[in-house]
Amino acid sequence: MTPDAPQAVTLCGHRVPCRHVCAFVSSIDEQYRILNPYFHEGIEAGEEVLTIVESGFHVEHLERMRAGGVAVDPALDSEQLRVLASEDTYLLGGMFVVDRMYMLLEEQLRNATNGPRGRLRVYGDAVWIMRNLQTTDELMAYEAKVNLLASQYDCTLLCVYDINECSGQVVADALATHSHVILGEQVHENPFFVEPLEFLKSVALRRPRAAPIQAPAS
Repeated sequence: MTPDAPQAVTLCGHRVPCRHVCAFVSSIDEQYRILNPYFHEGIEAGEEVLTIVESGFHVEHLERMRAGGVAVDPALDSEQLRVLASEDTYLLGGMFVVDRMYMLLEEQLRNATNGPRGRLRVYGDAVWIMRNLQTTDELMAYEAKVNLLASQYDCTLLCVYDINECSGQVVADALATHSHVILGEQVHENPFFVEPLEFLKSVALRRPRAAPIQAPAS
């Protein structure tokens, strides 16, 4: 059953009634000042917490969570907290495929909804993905489609972008695909949000078209 309204979560000290949020950060310390209270609240509320980061960063990721007061080890033992690798999700086989990632997220949301905890709280590291893509159009098309998916489930999805690694196009696209944005550790309702189907049309129009096939000379 589709939730009537998103459950508010606390981000940067403010209750945010939104399922899909983007955070721009300028340092790893700032990132975890935002993330750790978000994780702690989810675990304390009995939610399932799913984090997706590069495999080489898993140890530091968990250490930073522990240092921030998150009950990491009991949550890992009970599988309330799960850590997946970007390479096994976003970039499986070295490629980012919108529909494949969409289906993976949908499966996680469905399993959480039907499971004992009933609600899923997700964090995804967008910067590592961008570093491994030639173009961000596919990632941004996925971000737009996530809005359509998230509206069907009781969940919170938090995407984090390092502002130092983002082009102007990436910033504009991230703003267009998230109704609420964290900037300077403050939550803002985003006036630049674009409805998902409209944004998907704009991404399709800017993709290069295949050259027409020329008929062989007679």
